[in-house]
Amino acid sequence: MPTDTPTTTSENSLSMTARLLACATIIAGTVMGLAGIDLVLPAVPEMPGIFNTDTASSQLVLALFVAGTMVGLITFGSLAEHFGRRKLFIGSLLAYAVFSLAAAYATTIEMLNTLRFLQGFAASGAAVLAAGLIRSLFGEIGTVRAIGAMGSIEALVPGLAPILGAWLHSSYGWAMSFLITAVLVGALALTAFLYPKLLPSIGVKKEKTPGTYMALLKNPTYMRYALGHALVLAGLLTFVFSAPVIIISTMGGGIEHFIYMQTVGVSTFILFANLSGSFVKRWGAEPVIMIGSVIASIGALLLLAYALVGENNPDHLMFIFWVLNSGLGLRGAPGFVQALVAANGDDDRASALILVGVTGFSAVATASIAPYLESGLVVLTVATAVIIIPTLLLMIFIKPLPRTPIPEGK
Repeated sequence: MPTDTPTTTSENSLSMTARLLACATIIAGTVMGLAGIDLVLPAVPEMPGIFNTDTASSQLVLALFVAGTMVGLITFGSLAEHFGRRKLFIGSLLAYAVFSLAAAYATTIEMLNTLRFLQGFAASGAAVLAAGLIRSLFGEIGTVRAIGAMGSIEALVPGLAPILGAWLHSSYGWAMSFLITAVLVGALALTAFLYPKLLPSIGVKKEKTPGTYMALLKNPTYMRYALGHALVLAGLLTFVFSAPVIIISTMGGGIEHFIYMQTVGVSTFILFANLSGSFVKRWGAEPVIMIGSVIASIGALLLLAYALVGENNPDHLMFIFWVLNSGLGLRGAPGFVQALVAANGDDDRASALILVGVTGFSAVATASIAPYLESGLVVLTVATAVIIIPTLLLMIFIKPLPRTPIPEGK
């Protein structure tokens, strides 16, 4: 397992300011990719009227972006061993900007949906490459802290981006979200290209590794961390995606109850995600990941217990949901980093598989329980618990990475 000792001479020459600027650039790229759905979301209900089409075709604006993202994750995970990460990162952002600009001028829903697939494909590049780029900038504790900070910022996107998207749509029309995305992403890519020091090339031209996706799937230690991370996050997302319907249709609540629940949950996640690096420094990664897994499982079981014997009051969810979020916050960053370490240098494929797992599990689970949501909170909480609790079995029955000392002061 790597320590916080820099691994190359060029890395030694980088100041902390340079590393932080590079990290901010990387995080900005991933955040803009995530915003590809949430900025557009408020305009989707009006697209049947805008493009003279049906609701099903309009919903493909979201579905095809996700499909493009899934294909892009796998593709960029493999491309990274053939191209420098820096070039690929900048190239994916430029492509994302171009497809976003083209989408703003789409004249038919078919044209828009095609561009949405390409937009999702290009947007996935930053997400795949981010962890490997960050890991080349920092040591173990620094990487955990940086990925925790990235997760904290990304957690705000689903809450803030739709608000901005709704304002852009109501004030300037449906195309403005795509134009804003094109301008911001294009500016970020061009800045990184024109000012190489903003995204240093240390560790960015990765050496070729003979890795494959199948090799990772057969690596039990990698799967211990990667599948565990994917299950906990997918379980939480499944709950979040379906909670508004449950709250409004079966609990007598309104969207404000979902907002309160999410506000408390996201705040708790951010708190523990940013504390996890300090905990890892003090106790090591394994205890923190295990404690986070246990807390997340307890959170899922508390939600299930409330669904079975509680008062079915939407006000109560905010007092329970935070437990699951705190568990994910604790184990998220160290678990992700340990998965990369277990991948033996194949960081990009390792990141891609984790993200595909999160997207795939949450999408399948959300679709599977959708016909049964009118039955109430029990169905959703059972699904959430079934997804999350196997994480504990992975932690218990699969051997972890050996612990190595962490240098003092890192």
